[in-house]
Amino acid sequence: MKITFIGGGNMAVALIGGMKKQGFSAAAIQVVEPQPAAREHLTEAFGVRCAPAIDAAALNCEVLVLAVKPQHMRDAVGPLAGHLRGQLVVSIAAGLRLPDLSRWLGGYRRLVRTMPNTPAMIGAGITALCADPGVPAEGREKAEKILGAVGRTLWIEDEAQMDAVTAVSGSGPAYVFYFIEAVEAAARELGFKDEAARLLAIETFLGATRLAESSKDPVGLLRERVTSKGGTTEAALNSFNADHLGEAIRRGVQAAAARGCELGEILGKD
Repeated sequence: MKITFIGGGNMAVALIGGMKKQGFSAAAIQVVEPQPAAREHLTEAFGVRCAPAIDAAALNCEVLVLAVKPQHMRDAVGPLAGHLRGQLVVSIAAGLRLPDLSRWLGGYRRLVRTMPNTPAMIGAGITALCADPGVPAEGREKAEKILGAVGRTLWIEDEAQMDAVTAVSGSGPAYVFYFIEAVEAAARELGFKDEAARLLAIETFLGATRLAESSKDPVGLLRERVTSKGGTTEAALNSFNADHLGEAIRRGVQAAAARGCELGEILGKD
């Protein structure tokens, strides 16, 4: 499978690194990237061919991965319109809808929209994928193989849910970092030095996440098992509930989903 990346930023680097670890050949991967420094880094790190602009060699592939920022996508895919010959086109741009991308590509339909998240940079991502009805099963398998190189994958059949995916898992790492920051700050206020506060906060989140992943029980039940009547955990949870923390988190995720929908409208405007 020959793959061309349009854009060589962080997510492209993560995907290429993950693919190389999964056995993809450097000779099968190329990148179109206008920045000389980025091209030099990609060539040195992975041994892949890099070009400053889309050329005939870049189009000699089975899959095109669109890895540029959403606001730059329309200009980036302009040179592709009318030149695609059955390649699968995979977009990792947040908010950009399949009908808009299809329109910019002259009605092309072999499109897959994806939403990875930043833990993909260490092979621990979760990526949702949504395929245009014009994509055959073989195309879905190719897209899943590429995104699966950096973590777990989940197919979404209704594209309208992709804004919710963006709000939950795409933005989700920031929510976790926000909570870690708060716990780490509390640890420092309780007298721990920076290094110890960081260690306690991060390892607690890592361990709790691994426990939740390995257990068949709902996370609510796991929480209850830690919460003794009249104990320290109950005191903290009572304080959270008094501040309506759970409701605030739900409202935040809903706000992210609403903004994702709004950005989709803005990006798709003619």
